[in-house]
Amino acid sequence: MVVALSVPADAATSLAQIQAKVSALQDEATSAAEGVQEAKVRLATLTRTLNGIKAKAAVQGQTLSKLQKSLQSIAIEQYKAGGLGQSLELLFSSDPALYLSSAGALDALSRRKSAQLRKYEAAQQRLDATTMTVNDKLALVAATEKKLKAQSAIAKAKLAQAEAILSKLTKAERERLAKLASDKENADQASSQALAKKVSKFSGRGGVALKFALAQLGDRYVFGAAGMVTWDCSGLTMRAFKVAGVSLPHSAAAQAQLGKPIQFKYLRPGDLLFYGRPISHVSIYLGGGKMVHAPRTGSRVKIAGLSLGSKPYVGARRY
Repeated sequence: MVVALSVPADAATSLAQIQAKVSALQDEATSAAEGVQEAKVRLATLTRTLNGIKAKAAVQGQTLSKLQKSLQSIAIEQYKAGGLGQSLELLFSSDPALYLSSAGALDALSRRKSAQLRKYEAAQQRLDATTMTVNDKLALVAATEKKLKAQSAIAKAKLAQAEAILSKLTKAERERLAKLASDKENADQASSQALAKKVSKFSGRGGVALKFALAQLGDRYVFGAAGMVTWDCSGLTMRAFKVAGVSLPHSAAAQAQLGKPIQFKYLRPGDLLFYGRPISHVSIYLGGGKMVHAPRTGSRVKIAGLSLGSKPYVGARRY
């Protein structure tokens, strides 16, 4: 006769509380990880802009150097053609035409030098402005790199806190907790697969993206992953819309800056939904009050309701 061992109610409650705390920490880590992705996208954009400005500054520097050489050449030419002794000699010359032609040449040289000087001054001002812009962008790059490191540190710290909580449990408690988590994920996956079979046909780019996302049901969540067997939230939506011919950055916050804003009452399958202040999560609207998303560490791509608890819904976009 096999005797089933039961877990006391208070122990079960305690494990449920621990599970909730661990899940909360994993959610916080996931939010920080999306902050890392946002910083990466911003850093890449800033770097491209900075390189373009540096190239512009290099061209402006070459132009300035050429103008400087031109001014030097004109100055030497004017010195050779218009020394004081020569001017006086021409003035008292018996040939007035020679003086007038030489004086005209000197005036032309002066006008040419003046025009080149104005060009030089304008080029110097442009280069100074560009140099200031380069310095400003360098400061932004440094700040963004600092944010990236900080967000990464937060994500790691949150996961370390979760691990510290789990490490205090007995082997039996950890196994029980792992089973609770596994049972919930399995139930979610069974529900997701059943719902996926019932959904109707979709159209447009959003429909193509949604079909792709549904094909990934059951895949694990991993920080910074964008397929093809592991995903984070924005990695899934980025790849899904790439299949639909739409280029999106690998960041929920950055994706929220693109596309057309859609009011909640006008949502249709394939629209992206954004959560958190600041934005730290994105999902694809399925219809019927459901969405497809890659939730967090320890979870898998699934169909879920539209509420994310502590992360408020902040808006939707259509691409």
